Amino acid sequence: MSPQPPGTSREPGDPTAMSATELLSAYAAKDLSPVEATAAVLERIEREDPRINSYCQVHGEEALRTARESEDRWARGEPNGVLDGVPTSIKDVFNTRGWPNLRGSRTVNAAGPWTEDSPAVARLREADAVFVGKTTTPELAWKAVTDSPLAGVTRNPWDTTRTAGGSSGGAAAAVAAGMAPLALGTDGGGSVRIPASFCGIVTLKPTYGLVPHYPASPYGTLAHTGPMTRTVADTALMMDVISRPDHRDWAALAPPTGSFLADLDGASVAGLRIAFSPTLGYASVDPDVAGVVAGAAAVFEDLGAKVDEVDPGFANPIDDFQVLWFAGAAKATEHLSVEERELLDPGLAEIIEVGLTYSAQDYLTAMATRMAMGKRMGELHEEYDLLLTPAVAIPPFEAGREVPADSGAKRWLEWATFSFPFNMTQQPAASIPCGFTPGGLPVGLQIVAARHHDAAILRAAHAVEMARPWASDWP
Repeated sequence: MSPQPPGTSREPGDPTAMSATELLSAYAAKDLSPVEATAAVLERIEREDPRINSYCQVHGEEALRTARESEDRWARGEPNGVLDGVPTSIKDVFNTRGWPNLRGSRTVNAAGPWTEDSPAVARLREADAVFVGKTTTPELAWKAVTDSPLAGVTRNPWDTTRTAGGSSGGAAAAVAAGMAPLALGTDGGGSVRIPASFCGIVTLKPTYGLVPHYPASPYGTLAHTGPMTRTVADTALMMDVISRPDHRDWAALAPPTGSFLADLDGASVAGLRIAFSPTLGYASVDPDVAGVVAGAAAVFEDLGAKVDEVDPGFANPIDDFQVLWFAGAAKATEHLSVEERELLDPGLAEIIEVGLTYSAQDYLTAMATRMAMGKRMGELHEEYDLLLTPAVAIPPFEAGREVPADSGAKRWLEWATFSFPFNMTQQPAASIPCGFTPGGLPVGLQIVAARHHDAAILRAAHAVEMARPWASDWP
């Protein structure tokens, strides 16, 4: 891992610099109250978010009311939920009771009614998290950067001329800038991992179905719900909550039998067999990113793992993923009138037109590619416990663009080479901070495991974090 540049200093005990696990410990010790933590987060949002634009809705009065209820429980020594009093943000694609779910679109009627929570939101509410607001997303979460006709451009806290990534860019930027330690995002082609890498935070795209999702995504079985945090322990803590069952998801897996957080105790990578693929066999990678990621892979060797440079053995599946993704976008907007379609992000409107040209045979061919990739990755994981790759091939680029200037690329898929393959295979995949480019921009390391081996990723990530901590580095 590369040396980390100095960041903004924080006062000792600043609630906005504390992880969820630290906040909970401070509440228990009566060193801090949920109201103090929530007020500090809201103040930071008011001060910092105008230049970043990570939130599209802030519900300060409701957050403080919920925090006061939590404060009363802690004062009695009777906290109720696992996340009692922890400030949390929700990506604006999740149904959230009483709040509009606008999905970055001018075609959604804010009047609602908004009467139910999506499963992960419901689990967070049951755990007594304090919801402070909803975070920005590109329209209908269609691309891997965050800007929309409704909410405008979201910027990277490390350099506000750069993109935060997407589609969970608002969530990642909020966590990176100390505007709530926990965020809920979605990932259909890299949408938690790309912004986590660009913003220097932790995320996990869980095994498909491990976190129940409802309503079903128009992108089908590509779409995963995942936590976004500053530390691996916080990611594990969120997973303990949001992986609880919900009958509304017909594809949900059985809930875990243990605790992801408890499983981190004694985490080590010693003795693990690890494949390191710098390019997946076909990707072009920025040299600065490649150097940082190679250094991160070497840390695993330093910690006792056996690391081999190995490519998975599949070709770039971009054409097949495009069929699945563009067809999903067309399905998501089939109800719109001609007048409403004119309100769409022009890029979204373009891929919808392409999506409408695909046949059922095209879709089934793409699904066959998924199955072949899944088989190949299953074979790889018979030999290797984990696969390491860059999380993103390039550093964050100019905000407000879908692709880097002068890159020759047309669509985000052309630079998101490392993320969408593992939506196709439905495997768990994380992004953890692993250093910075010479220009001071964050770089993420992707850790991939076999399906159902989410805990193995978190253990490995935690072991690396303990050896090379990153949580004290702030934009």
